[in-house]
Amino acid sequence: MDSAFKTWIGQPVVLQVALGDIKVPLRGKLLKDGPETVRMRIGEGWDVDIYKAMILAVEEDSMTSLPA
Repeated sequence: MDSAFKTWIGQPVVLQVALGDIKVPLRGKLLKDGPETVRMRIGEGWDVDIYKAMILAVEEDSMTSLPA
């Protein structure tokens, strides 16, 4: 079964992540879709693995399409 995250690889996204009772938006670029985690680049070269079970939603990062 293909993962829903594969369509977002290489795209700037905002992940809605649950950390206990707290919900946190994480902005970055999805790099890799693994069996239990996704790898995301946050900021300048900071790559983190996030458990898929913690991800509530994935949405396009609309801030990247705004002109400077």
